[in-house]
Amino acid sequence: MGACAPREPGPRTAPSIGVAPGAAKRRTRQRPPTLGPVHLSENEFDDLVSDALDRIPAPLAALMDNVVVLVEDEPPPEEAGILGLYVGTPLTERDSNYTFRPPDQVFVYRGPLLRMCADADELADEVAITVVHEIAHHFGIDDDQLHAWGWG
Repeated sequence: MGACAPREPGPRTAPSIGVAPGAAKRRTRQRPPTLGPVHLSENEFDDLVSDALDRIPAPLAALMDNVVVLVEDEPPPEEAGILGLYVGTPLTERDSNYTFRPPDQVFVYRGPLLRMCADADELADEVAITVVHEIAHHFGIDDDQLHAWGWG
């Protein structure tokens, strides 16, 4: 797993939080101390997110259903300190009543990622980790399991 700088040991994510029935909203990795900022254009940052999505193995990507990945500048104020967020109903919680729903949303927050990394290589690693982390929530994998696998 790529890291932007040495960090304190231990989990870097907040626990899942509850929302309206039928939808999950999971926080991801919390922002570590500021090291950057790295300077990239919006298009260059979007390309990093696209590259991370392209690295998802095709058989796994084919299983993704009704999900959209969005890049935002900053997290909402009530979610300050996070790098990404999954909002939706994980595949493992969907049943036959899951029809005609808006897509699940994976948010990747540009500002915190740019500020936390010391250089473009570290930024690319952290963007990839954030994308994997959020997509894992779409598949029903929780923070505890991600931490156990080293995807903090």
